[in-house]
Order: sequence, then C-alpha cells, then structure tokens
Amino acid sequence: MDMSGEYVIPTDRQTVWEALNNPDVLRECIPGCESLEMTSENEMAATVTTKIGPVKATFKGEVRLENINPPQGYSIVGEGKGGIAGFAKGGADVHLEEVEGGTKLTYEAKAQVGGKLAQLGSRLIDSTSKKLADQFFSSFSKKVAGEEAEGAA
Repeated sequence: MDMSGEYVIPTDRQTVWEALNNPDVLRECIPGCESLEMTSENEMAATVTTKIGPVKATFKGEVRLENINPPQGYSIVGEGKGGIAGFAKGGADVHLEEVEGGTKLTYEAKAQVGGKLAQLGSRLIDSTSKKLADQFFSSFSKKVAGEEAEGAA
C-alpha cells in the first residue's frame, strides 16, 4: 500500500520540525496512541490501538528515524505487532518546505500488513490508513499552529 499527501501548517519550518521530533506532540496527534517514548536519539517505542473494519488491535512497535536532515525532513521506518490481528510495517519520507503562509509538509509512505488484517481487503485497509493519516496531520497542524499562537500571545 502506498500513500502520499501534503499539508500546509500555518507556522515556520523550525517550529514544525521541532514538533515532528517531540514525542509528546506526536503522542497527542497519533490516533489511538497510548504511549510513545524515545528509547534512543533516533528511536521510539509506541503502543497504538486502532480498529480496521471489524478488527480492533493494539500494536506494540518501534519507530526509527533515518536520513535526518534538519529542518528539511527525515525518513520514518517502523514495525508493529498486533498479536493475532497481525502486523504492520512500513516507512515514510517526510519533507518540510517553507511556503507563503507557513510550512508545507509532504509525505510518501509505504506500508505492509499481514495476518488477519491482510484478509480484510486492500480497499478497507487503504481507506482506513488514509483516514488515520488525515486525522494525524489535521490534529498535528492544529496543535503546532495553536502552540505557536499561544507562544506569540
């Protein structure tokens, strides 16, 4: 499964970069995220509960940041295991660009699922993944723009 998208976040690139590297901000924005902790400079451990069609699962996994190029972007690589529901693994390239009105965040992601999840069908998985990505970036944009506004006040 491949996904891509872009979002304009109404704040400067450095602020967006710092938020993308802040586990507290990410934890609040990731749908169903129960925990997200830095385990090393470039690695995080996460627990996320999500529902895809009739299957609800809690995934425990690790995320690694690679190709780090502050404040322009990085690659995220991760894998999560959801018990009998199966597994999900993949990665995304995230790029930040200054534009009029803020920072344009673009991403290209590839993901793979296995186990019960893989039996649900690619259309359901694709639509749910897109919905979760939209929820994350919408929440992330509001949080980052809101914190910037609070700091200016």
